[in-house]
Amino acid sequence: MTTPSPRTLPERRSAERPVLELPATIAVVGTGYVGLTTGAGFALLGHRVTCVDVDHAKVEALRAGECPILEAGLPEALEEGNDTGRLRFTTDAAAAVADAEVVFLCLPTPEGADGSADVSAVLDAAAALSPSLRRGTVVVTKSTVPVGTAQRVTAAIGRDDIDVVSNPEFLREGTALADFLAPDRIVVGAARVEAGRRVADLYRGVDAPVVACGTSAAETIKYASNAFLATKVAFANSIAELCEAVDADALEVLAGVGMDPRIGSQFLKPGPGYGGSCFGKDTKALVAMGRSVGLDMPIVEATIASNSSHMAWVADRVEQFVGRPVAGLRIGVWGLTFKAGTDDLRDSPALHVADLLRARGAEIAAYDPGLRPTSRDRRLEGLELCANLYNPCIGASALVVLTEWPCFAEADFDKVAELMSMPKVFDARRVLDPAVVAAAGLESAAVGR
Repeated sequence: MTTPSPRTLPERRSAERPVLELPATIAVVGTGYVGLTTGAGFALLGHRVTCVDVDHAKVEALRAGECPILEAGLPEALEEGNDTGRLRFTTDAAAAVADAEVVFLCLPTPEGADGSADVSAVLDAAAALSPSLRRGTVVVTKSTVPVGTAQRVTAAIGRDDIDVVSNPEFLREGTALADFLAPDRIVVGAARVEAGRRVADLYRGVDAPVVACGTSAAETIKYASNAFLATKVAFANSIAELCEAVDADALEVLAGVGMDPRIGSQFLKPGPGYGGSCFGKDTKALVAMGRSVGLDMPIVEATIASNSSHMAWVADRVEQFVGRPVAGLRIGVWGLTFKAGTDDLRDSPALHVADLLRARGAEIAAYDPGLRPTSRDRRLEGLELCANLYNPCIGASALVVLTEWPCFAEADFDKVAELMSMPKVFDARRVLDPAVVAAAGLESAAVGR
């Protein structure tokens, strides 16, 4: 573990706090994306892990090896954890934490009415679990939480023999397990060096630098990282809009920009906007955090506004490409999830653009390989969810690609052309080969081209 600064991590030794013995006994509270990946990942590293959830049906399904989310490698990790006995699932939180040396809180922190993160689930869990924690347990906030949450969790627990550590996650949906096992950094924020080291020790066998800091720094690192990545996405989309106006190709422009090592090429690809469970919520929460201490965050505020306006611009661009208002027209959509490799619809730019077109009177027929046609998700109300990628094309005046699933580039475009009423394909993700589309007799356009 990187040597911490004595100023940010003051040493306070206590004989009451036991030294962590590996493999460790871990409890993970919450089995969403972060909790399930964290539990499965630590089990793969050899620890004894118990995951807790209040949903009895979900726990029973997990015990049976059923993975509730689409995430590469996670079903296999759950199966291995169940087979080896290193991964267990329960609804009995008190029993799970009573034996745990380290407890991870992986609970939702949804966006509040003012844009700030609502940490009530985290604080409620900390208070409820306090009587069951054994002496010397380390409680770790893994959820994305605003600055000062570690101190609030400490107060909620109300015990001086329990350490609270911040260990934010940097998991990308679709590659979450791989990111857990091979991260680019492990951030550990603690008030005591010893507590931070105990958490860092859990990652033995993972080849990544450890950033040791105070809890406030760790909490800020998470929000700052997401805000910067969101800003890169918004910047790339702004450049894509400019490229269309000046007759340049955004892919060529942004590729040239990304070759500068000071900038980097990641997150510099045009698309319909950023979304998912993190960027939208975390940028707003960062603005709210700034406001709470009397600071404006103009760059982050501009990123939020730019992303919103860009999604509306994409809807406008589709309508312009069709050549008439979309009211009364059938529009085929490929992709509704916020990115490929996941079934997550949270804050999806694809779904938002589809909804904008529907609000203008279009009939939307969509296919997404991550979604079941029988899905009853209320966010899909008003859309026709199709069973294959060709059904949305039947009678469509335009086909719009909104998520970057690889199967879309491999489609039979001759068949697509036969099914459509108008031969127009708009690629908002830049995943299709324009030459292949044109060879089928289809007219194509794309964001930033």
